[in-house]
Amino acid sequence: MRAGRPALTRLLGSLSPEDFARDHWGHTLHLAPVADRGGDTFDDLFSLDAVDELVSARGLRTPFLRVAKDGSTLPEGAFTSSGGTGAGMPDQVDDSKLLRLFADGATIVLQGLHRTWSPIRVLADDLAADLGSPVQVNAYVTPAANQGFDDHYDVHDVFVLQISGTKRWSLREPVLPQPLRSQPWTDRREEVAAAAQRPAHLETTLEPGDCLYLPRGWVHSARAMGEVSTHLTIGVHAWTLHHLATSALDLLAAGLGVEDGVRRSLPLGVDLSDPDGWHDDVEQVRETLLRRLRELRADELAATLHSRQRGSARPSAVRPLAQVAAAQSLTVDDEIILRPHLVAQLQGKDERVTVTSRVASFTLPASYRPALDLLLEGGPVTVRDLGGAAGLDEDAALQLARGLLTRGIAVVPGSGDGHR
Repeated sequence: MRAGRPALTRLLGSLSPEDFARDHWGHTLHLAPVADRGGDTFDDLFSLDAVDELVSARGLRTPFLRVAKDGSTLPEGAFTSSGGTGAGMPDQVDDSKLLRLFADGATIVLQGLHRTWSPIRVLADDLAADLGSPVQVNAYVTPAANQGFDDHYDVHDVFVLQISGTKRWSLREPVLPQPLRSQPWTDRREEVAAAAQRPAHLETTLEPGDCLYLPRGWVHSARAMGEVSTHLTIGVHAWTLHHLATSALDLLAAGLGVEDGVRRSLPLGVDLSDPDGWHDDVEQVRETLLRRLRELRADELAATLHSRQRGSARPSAVRPLAQVAAAQSLTVDDEIILRPHLVAQLQGKDERVTVTSRVASFTLPASYRPALDLLLEGGPVTVRDLGGAAGLDEDAALQLARGLLTRGIAVVPGSGDGHR
């Protein structure tokens, strides 16, 4: 997590990230009204005009949009059609169909906005770094006095950012605390329906600029009030002890091949339906697993989890054409900076050093390590200083810097979305 956690601080208002981590993260609701957040209404992130642009002018395709009405999701054919000659994909959003559905009270759900709308992409990248967990962002656009979905719970934590209009939320304590992704609310429909009949833990009307934190498992529903309501849902896929456990089991399974006893065949003619015939073998396997689990090193587990973390999201966006042009025109006095949210790491000690990241893995002579260490510190560095750290002349420094740009490892500060 970054020092200060600025994206998280923006959402929390007067509550410090440290107090949020102790008193709310993963278990307890938190509401930060717009007044508590200094009057910030999130109008730089999204708007009704942004909705219209996305659904009418961007050639959006499913699953980046879905539509719900009366608690159910409509079939894709109800709001998509072909784009016509030269763009015949049949799953493109049809703005005419969508117009009729919205006028009739349907809710528009724009999914994956962290991939399709630049201001939200930047916030999502920064918030994921602050939280240490991947995030996704959807928008829910509900006509006045309508409700898109019935009471349900999510299997990820949520920050709700009210963008326009108002929406009345009913929130009830979990029927299953901290559910996993394999435990959706649809598996507990009756329990959720029963919970929805009980008095709400909290009923509140969100206004533009209000931010509600909703831990996974909390049962909720929301209804637009007297005008069109738009809110962003930032879904946080928190890393859990279940991730630790499954990663440990994967490592155990991968390493069992070295165990002579485990490779041994079961008795000839074994009846696998009768455990009495292989009871001793079960005990041997159990003891082997327990021994290997006790011997499992934390650094082995950390390497596996770090790999999963790298694969959970993309780094900040780069503009390929501008990036190549920047590399070609680079001089030794220009600055470059590590691409944000790259999750880069250096490995190797002897003759070679390997750079691993979300976009590339490549190896250089170990003499380049001081230059790579300097880049990975995170601040802007001139090409001249980068080369100087590794004892390179100007031509070699330029070659290294240009290679880092074209591999997507470094960027020129201020050159594109998400680069600051």
